[in-house]
Amino acid sequence: MTAMRQPVAVVTGAGRGIGKSIATGLAASGTEVILVSRNPQELENVAEEITSHGGRAQVIATDISTITGVGALVDALTGFPPPSVLVNAAGTFGPIHLIVDTDPEEWLRTIHTNLFGAYLTSRALAPAMVRQGWGRILNVSSAASLHSPAVLNSAYATSKVALNQFTRNLAAELDGTGVTANVFHPGEVKTEMFESIRNQIAALEQSIAKDYLAWVEWVERTGGDSPQKAVDLVSRVIADGDYVPNGQFLWIDDPLQAPIPSWPPFSSEKER
Repeated sequence: MTAMRQPVAVVTGAGRGIGKSIATGLAASGTEVILVSRNPQELENVAEEITSHGGRAQVIATDISTITGVGALVDALTGFPPPSVLVNAAGTFGPIHLIVDTDPEEWLRTIHTNLFGAYLTSRALAPAMVRQGWGRILNVSSAASLHSPAVLNSAYATSKVALNQFTRNLAAELDGTGVTANVFHPGEVKTEMFESIRNQIAALEQSIAKDYLAWVEWVERTGGDSPQKAVDLVSRVIADGDYVPNGQFLWIDDPLQAPIPSWPPFSSEKER
């Protein structure tokens, strides 16, 4: 950072997958990282990995999909410098079934984690960023939110479409404060979520799951996108240089999946 100290970053879903990659990547560049997820052992393992390479990491085990869980996060952050970066990477794919066959509790849990988690953490942490005059909120979305509706992934796709719109509303409210909010597609990454999808698809009737089977085979054949691409994107957004997007759907460099049009860039009230 040129105009302020190295930021403190809160990364949710930091115990595994994209969240872990982003947390370790930011820590490697000198950012102090606060690791958040429900699984304390996973977080401790990531923190140990970061500190063994000279980085700085703190662990807060809590459920950010609940009001009480985010309240616990806020309480635990007392004594830290106010975080100026929030990366919401906590997420779940949810039920891979036809809507009539889904478990309602699992369907709603997907919405709670993927959407409510980003809402609650943003609501809690954005005010301090505004007071500082600088902050970056990045929510992990998915290309699934831009594709035409399809069978089997109603919970996940719905949660990400809603996350996109929430982030755009947040960006509009933050306009002119020095704080920005964006969503991004991290690529086709072979994380634990990918493994779960592959296993669930294998158990379904092929005629229903043919599109997902083709996607799984494609990712397997190509090796998918490197998680480093997502790390590079996040690092570029928080670098505080000339690249200052707000309210946008961002894509990693050289993605395996060609970028899909989303919406026009956010227009500041000052430009209207």
